[in-house]
This record gives sequence, structure tokens and C-alpha cells, in this order.
Amino acid sequence: MQGQQQQAYDRGITIFSPDGRLYQVEYAREAVKRGTPSVGVRTPEGVVLAADKRRRSKMIEPDSVEKLHKVDDHIGIASAGHVADARKLIDVARREAQTNHLRYGEPIAVETLAKTVTDFIQQYTQYGGARPFGVSLIVGGVTEGRPRLFECDPSGTPYEWRALSVGANRADIRDHLEAEYEEGMNLEDGVDLALSALTVHDDEEMDPHGVDLATIDVESGEYVHLPPEEVETHLARQDLLATDDEEADGE
Repeated sequence: MQGQQQQAYDRGITIFSPDGRLYQVEYAREAVKRGTPSVGVRTPEGVVLAADKRRRSKMIEPDSVEKLHKVDDHIGIASAGHVADARKLIDVARREAQTNHLRYGEPIAVETLAKTVTDFIQQYTQYGGARPFGVSLIVGGVTEGRPRLFECDPSGTPYEWRALSVGANRADIRDHLEAEYEEGMNLEDGVDLALSALTVHDDEEMDPHGVDLATIDVESGEYVHLPPEEVETHLARQDLLATDDEEADGE
């Protein structure tokens, strides 16, 4: 009988279990854990977004694997979880950013955008006939010279962080970020921390083509996606760059 009741709560997205849980939302969080990790780091000089985008097969075109997305000139989003769900939410975020430009004639605030996206996500935890989004987002950017960094999780709750990760091995990566993060670090230090955090996922050196890296610095307020050549320089400086033999083994 207890098993049948459990199944009933599993099937109903709008039904709370007796202990106050929405099982479908929890399952959506489990789906996020199956995705390769993404990391966000906030520093006084700006925000860093980094993501592991290693290919499942060497036959996949590297440019077709998207983990970082430019939403507006001053905002970027990193994702982990179901790619199709992430693309839907990115479209929602981009439309909201452009609507804000047209309606108010000014860039949307990072916090406003994060809360708008989470409001959209939350609807899919409250109404029947649909499932929650199986993806978590890291929303980073600069508003009026102030760097901001938010997480949007499948429950539709926005959290603001100094540094965070979403996706696989989140707990281990968070421990690394908590141990290594410093309040006064510059943007270069933030890049180094984000890249070193990604290696916690499988404790291997990385191929620059398997890493997505972007920054939004306070001075310019511009989202900049770093090319593989610059990523390689950052990896080499920390001795995180995979050798030719390791890259071949990884493929």
C-alpha cells in the first residue's frame, strides 16, 4: 500500500507527499546531476563562467556543444542538465532582455532577469500536464558596475552566490570553491579558480576545446567568450593542460 501511495505522488507534479515533497522536482534535480558541470565565480572585477563541454564522441563537431550562452551584452548564462530544456529557458531569458530594452530603454538588471526566469520555471512545478525543467542555470553579469551571480534551479528558486557549480559532482566542486575562494581576488584569479574547479569533476587535465569560458568584467560590462587559444593559455599556466597523449586517450 505504501508503495502505491509513493507512485501516486511520483505521477502528480501538483501533489505534495505527506512529508511535504514534490518528487518530480527532486527527480529534475537528479537529472541536473547527470550533466557535465558548469561553474560561476564572482569577483570585485567581474564574473567568470566556465563549463565542461567535452564531447561524447570525436565525431561531434565541437562548436555544436553549447554550455555558455550570451543573453545580453552584459549577461551570460551557463547550464547543466537537459540541453533542450536549457535552450528553452535561454530563449525566455533573451526575449525578456530584449523586451526590457524596448519597454524601458535600458539593459535589464541581472537579478530581475534571474527572477523572471525562475518565475517561468516555477509555473511548471504548480500546474498539471507538464514536467519540471531538468536543468539548472548560472546567471552572471554586471548591473550598474556591480557583478552579480545567481543560480536558477528546477524548483524555480533564485539563489545569489559568490561562487557555485551546477551539474555532476556539485558537492565536491563546492568544497573546492569554498576552500580556494578569496573575497579580494581579481578577474584572472577568478578564471583560474573556475578552471581548477572543473578538474575536480574527474581529476584530469583538460583540452581547451573541451572547456567553455567567458567573462563579464565590471569596467566594460561586456560579455566576452574566450577562444580556445586563450583558454589554452590559462590551462597551461596552472598545469591543467592535457598532453597530446591524454587528449588522444580522452577521445
